[in-house]
Amino acid sequence: MSALTIKQVRSANGANPSQKATLSALGLGRIGKAVERKDSPQLQGQIRVVSHLVQVDGG
Repeated sequence: MSALTIKQVRSANGANPSQKATLSALGLGRIGKAVERKDSPQLQGQIRVVSHLVQVDGG
């Protein structure tokens, strides 16, 4: 499985609590912060929930 780089590009202000919790679970929380994660179906689901707040590179 390939690695994906996930970068938060928009603020979580106004997002619902489950979206904020998903960002926290991904290790994000500030604009500009980036993390690298192994691609998996669970990760794809998390990205789908916060797709409007993050930018994904790789894979």
